[in-house]
Amino acid sequence: MTWTSKVAAALALAVLSGCGGARFDTVIGGGRVVDGTGNAWFYGDVGVRAGRIAAVSRLGGLALSRADRRIDATGMVVAPGFIDIQGQSQEQLLTGDSRLVSKITQGVTTVILGGGSSMAPGNQKTLQAVSHDGDRRQARRFIGPHGFARWLAAMEQHRASVNFGSFIGGATVRMLAKGMAQGDATPAELAVMKAAVREAMQDGAFGIASALIYPPGEYASAEELIEISRAMAPSRGVYITHLRSEGDRLLEAIDEAIRIGREAGVPVEIFHLKAAGVRNWPKMADAIARIESARASGLDISANMYAYTAGESGLAACLPPWSASDGKLFDNVSREAARRRIREAITAPDRAWENLCELATPAGVLITELTSPWLHAWSGKRLDEIAAGRRKDWIDTAMDLIDSEHTRVETIFFMASEENLRLQLKQPWMKFGTDADGVDPASSKGLTHPRTYGNYTRVLGKYVREEKVLPLEEAVRKMTSAVANRLSLRDRGVVREGAWADLVVFDPQTVADRATFEEPHQLSVGIRDVLVNGVAVVSDGKVTGAKPGKALYGPGKK
Repeated sequence: MTWTSKVAAALALAVLSGCGGARFDTVIGGGRVVDGTGNAWFYGDVGVRAGRIAAVSRLGGLALSRADRRIDATGMVVAPGFIDIQGQSQEQLLTGDSRLVSKITQGVTTVILGGGSSMAPGNQKTLQAVSHDGDRRQARRFIGPHGFARWLAAMEQHRASVNFGSFIGGATVRMLAKGMAQGDATPAELAVMKAAVREAMQDGAFGIASALIYPPGEYASAEELIEISRAMAPSRGVYITHLRSEGDRLLEAIDEAIRIGREAGVPVEIFHLKAAGVRNWPKMADAIARIESARASGLDISANMYAYTAGESGLAACLPPWSASDGKLFDNVSREAARRRIREAITAPDRAWENLCELATPAGVLITELTSPWLHAWSGKRLDEIAAGRRKDWIDTAMDLIDSEHTRVETIFFMASEENLRLQLKQPWMKFGTDADGVDPASSKGLTHPRTYGNYTRVLGKYVREEKVLPLEEAVRKMTSAVANRLSLRDRGVVREGAWADLVVFDPQTVADRATFEEPHQLSVGIRDVLVNGVAVVSDGKVTGAKPGKALYGPGKK
């Protein structure tokens, strides 16, 4: 007998006996409840009322209750909704398709923005770095005092299928004072940065997000990052960072992050930890050891990852940092003298910056989409193929593509090791993030990274069910309460009475990613029901279009 049949019989008995029971908006019954804490699963029922979890009981405990909707979870897992700690999607949440179909269909109920930059706060200097007129019009809305708060409010007004919150971008903080210029910040410029950080924390930012391989974030010294991080420490903010190196200087970059956390007195979270480039793969064990040592000494440091051996960035990540200084990237790749300087910097044996094309090799660099008519045929090709077809070397080819597109050239870099992925997955302090936008396959074209559609389902299908790299309960904890605790979200990420009803019902036997690098626009399977604040955004495997998401705020919100 299914759970639904048992409920029907129990309710019939209740009617005959004049009994009713509690009232719920939704009851999810008969499933294996994985509560997000890491505790062992149990068969149970979950009752939802007014957007929150109103009851959690052992199996059959809510059979006599009244409910507007019942979800039979027999054979399914009931878990907290997954929290994407590196969720991107700021454009979609502000003006675009805020259903985030590729996210909710892999069980994501909350996305956290701020992968190094944020749309707010802004001033005239940050506007100068915005290339598109439409984006510039949006950005103007958030200039002035409490622009960060107005940005969050604007996204909430646009309405979304997911909850969302954001870090303030470290690059944004720097641009407020220095624009795209290189060089150390002056005391006056540091004062501007620190004031912006303090205000953003009061507006609800979770902390500062730095991306130290991209201009202008990479222009910031460790000393500058320590100073601005001290400004957020009283608000219990987190310093979350794309390390200055994921390759040849990976260990030194981890040491820098540890130093920033210790001297600023703030927790540290490392974006999508990886050891990039074959020659650097053996460094992962040492990287983990350094993090463990810092944790043992009292520093609150942890990391997150995506479950793929390739990352995605712009092709300009293969050019020296100074090439984008003062917003002159496109000018530099179009001028012969500057191109010669760029080539010299790329081929210099003592190069002090990280070149993703070299780490991946040109054969491991996949150009996802080119919009220029004369280049469109090269979309979806490897950089070495494009270079050979154009009878140029990869350096000139990369500069030509950037010059012709005159915008960010989205690129996938195959750099990491599958063995290291499995090692990272086992670390108790590891969490997960997509580092991707939320999109709809019905309207998406060109290539994109498959993590957009399948990061969480890939972990559950490949690494939990098939390869048994980590237990189900531990995987869910890393997707839910571990992230909520990192962000001080005390009523999210768990199946517990009183918590917000962000819930996922999935089939542990079939849950899997379907997206590939060759055919990425494929939704995950096995995620049957997704509730956000008690409202179904996925029901019986179908996207409902509901938009019950809320803006979430860091602990310094005033």
